[in-house]
Amino acid sequence: MSTSVVSSKATLRIPTTSLLNILPKVLHSSILTSRYHAAKSNDLVIQSDDSRKQNDNVTGCFRKLHELIVQAGRDAVPGETSVEQTKRVEQLQKAEAAGRRKMKELQSKKKSARRGGGGRGDD
Repeated sequence: MSTSVVSSKATLRIPTTSLLNILPKVLHSSILTSRYHAAKSNDLVIQSDDSRKQNDNVTGCFRKLHELIVQAGRDAVPGETSVEQTKRVEQLQKAEAAGRRKMKELQSKKKSARRGGGGRGDD
């Protein structure tokens, strides 16, 4: 029994010049270094053959393009720092400063004791 096999693969080809014109400049390097970028033709070539239906594969190509742009944005633009994280960093900085100050005082007392300055730490 023979069956006719029909290719349902979808290929989305977008010239990078037209795509980069509508995207912010911070995303350009990520787009140009992505695995979908064809250097010879200077196009983005996205293929999908996950489904047996061509319409689903076309949708899959656009989904991959969307994911590429979103990921480029995540990589290029740092997220906002939460309030909890900011407070934690401030506490760590204060603790570090206090520890450094304490070490300086100990070193000072040690030097003073060597000189016979009376600061032997008998407080």
